[in-house]
Amino acid sequence: MFNPCSRAMKLVACVCGLALVACALALENGLMRTPPMGWLAWERFRCNTDCKIDPQNCISERLFMDMADRLADDGWKELGYVYVNIDDCWMAKQRDASGQLVPDPERFPRGIKALADYVHSRGLKMGIYGDLGTYTCGGYPGTTLDQIEQDALTFAHWGVDMLKLDGCYSSEDEQAQGYPRMTKALNMTGRPIAYSCSWPAYQGGLPPKVNYTLLGNICNLWRNYGDIQDSWDSVLAILDWYSENQDVLQAVAGPGHWNDPDMLIIGNFGLSFEQSRSQMALWTVLAAPLLMSNDLRMLSQSAKEILQNKLMIKINQDPLGIQGRMILKEKSHIEVFLRPLSHSASALVFFSRRTDMPYRYTTSLARLNFTENAVYEAQDVYSGNIISGLAPEHNFTVIVNPSGVVMWYLYPTMYLEQPLNFVRQQSSMKGFHPLVL
Repeated sequence: MFNPCSRAMKLVACVCGLALVACALALENGLMRTPPMGWLAWERFRCNTDCKIDPQNCISERLFMDMADRLADDGWKELGYVYVNIDDCWMAKQRDASGQLVPDPERFPRGIKALADYVHSRGLKMGIYGDLGTYTCGGYPGTTLDQIEQDALTFAHWGVDMLKLDGCYSSEDEQAQGYPRMTKALNMTGRPIAYSCSWPAYQGGLPPKVNYTLLGNICNLWRNYGDIQDSWDSVLAILDWYSENQDVLQAVAGPGHWNDPDMLIIGNFGLSFEQSRSQMALWTVLAAPLLMSNDLRMLSQSAKEILQNKLMIKINQDPLGIQGRMILKEKSHIEVFLRPLSHSASALVFFSRRTDMPYRYTTSLARLNFTENAVYEAQDVYSGNIISGLAPEHNFTVIVNPSGVVMWYLYPTMYLEQPLNFVRQQSSMKGFHPLVL
């Protein structure tokens, strides 16, 4: 059994805004050392509870079993997409006589524990939703301060692997008390449960109201901006906010504690092919969780290829866990993002805000702050093509489609101050080999 005392948990006392948060156990649960990957119901299926009219798409055990089957049978699980996450509207409208949360008996007739058992039998993990307040955002029973310990034990008993705790219908003071208190309650259940906090999204997402030092101690990931919608404008709004505040946000992300810009909407209705490729690349360079919200039962082949890109996933899951950032914003409406990776590699994204035609963007690695005396090789993440012999001072050109990206996995192949045979030995030791896509 998982023993919470076996982790290096420490007592912390933090100030968040004007509220003192005293003696909350830090969430040293060893989970989510890389960004979590999986599927989440909300953006695609919302609070559809009418199973008589829409039995295939309503929030029910059937929907989540279907998605678990698709993750297990269609190649997702092997790539790391392992979470099947329930969002709002799964509950009955009232707690039971003992005060416990219970699922809607018609839509989840076998209960959440049976559903979790099924998800686990497919080699996957199950996440659930709660709300730190009197009601969930959809109007279902929330978790008030006096119910935190009870609900944490309920989730552990059911076999839940991840909790997303929303913040509707709660005050600033209740959130300041409740989010750290849930950390302690989850730790004390004896079950490793990853913890997603929506707290910063209710406090504007930025210091001084948001204390990211505290969040890094109590949450595995956190939402800090509004919900994504099925539109390109929504993706751009999130990207803009992350870029404008990257000096704050980049520093607080890392193994076990991630910024969450919200779900991947690839495979739905609001993004073009180029925009879908862009969301995947930009979320990857931001070290974001890859939580899809789509219908895996009817996903197009093109959407599946974007989401199952092995090199993309390798970059997203890089063990250093460094969040990338925008490094250039050109007058030509091309933006360049960079994410440092392990073994001196990097991910580069050339992103076009243009709406007219493909654009030939010419630059050099030196202009992108690659100053090391080295020769580089790049692999195009989507095409698989290899670009060799890239010296920092030499110009190169990429052609970026409107609202599209070119993404490179870049790594050094030769350090010019070293003997050639030494360099080759070092490169082979570090495993810089193109990935077969």
